[in-house]
Amino acid sequence: MDRAALADFLRRRREELQPQDVGLPAGARRRTRGLRREEVASLALMSTDYYTRLEQRRGPQPSEQTLGSLARALRLTGDECRYLYRVAGHNAPTTASSAPHVAPALLRVLDRLDDTPALILSELGETLVQNRMAAALLGDASGYTGADRSMIHRWFTDPGERSRYPEADRDRQSRALVASLRAAYGLRGPRSRAGDLARSLRKLSAEFAELWDRHEVAQRFEDHKTLIHPELGPIELDCQALFTEDQSQTLLVLTAPPRTEAHEKLQLLAVLGLDRFTGAEQ
Repeated sequence: MDRAALADFLRRRREELQPQDVGLPAGARRRTRGLRREEVASLALMSTDYYTRLEQRRGPQPSEQTLGSLARALRLTGDECRYLYRVAGHNAPTTASSAPHVAPALLRVLDRLDDTPALILSELGETLVQNRMAAALLGDASGYTGADRSMIHRWFTDPGERSRYPEADRDRQSRALVASLRAAYGLRGPRSRAGDLARSLRKLSAEFAELWDRHEVAQRFEDHKTLIHPELGPIELDCQALFTEDQSQTLLVLTAPPRTEAHEKLQLLAVLGLDRFTGAEQ
């Protein structure tokens, strides 16, 4: 770990970002060049003290998960992300499918979506970043680790994962998730993370094994779906998906037509936010 290089790199990348680059208000008076340390820490879901120590060459070696969060917060490119990993003493991600950072182009779009649920997914169904409304609608995905980071894995191993879908739609969702994993498997090969996930799920779920053997392949989301919120009930939403050129990441935006019941529920969700509903679920 090169503490000096890591500290200088973090500071310079922070100073080059403007609040509007990450969806934050500029404010009337800002003496700090670029973003403030506490703003980067908040975007990276870590304490300001921890981030400050990294910039001051005093912090412990950050984990790969922490580096992924920093790369997203600082909107790093692929080359910058690999450099970050190397100076922090870790092996750099080598393929797009395994890179933990989010495509900057998708992030720039997500940063401007604050009035409707939006999230960026990897090709394995991992939530790489979600806005406040997506967390309130779907639950905060930042706490998942290991294989559970993939919604495909959770769908076939955790019965509670299906509670947000009407029972009549669950078979279709199962087929869609397996078909999307088939697409990733065909693109990346049997030795990829997609291959690892498929082999694991074949052992854990008879349903997955049966669907996997159908060889259905699709990489698109339903244009319309119903999600069940624990307090607001069913919400009918339209889905729009924007893929990166290499198909490794997807920006998923969920909207409702104006003057509909679903639109009113989304407005209520925006007002009450994640804290209220998280507490209700617990």
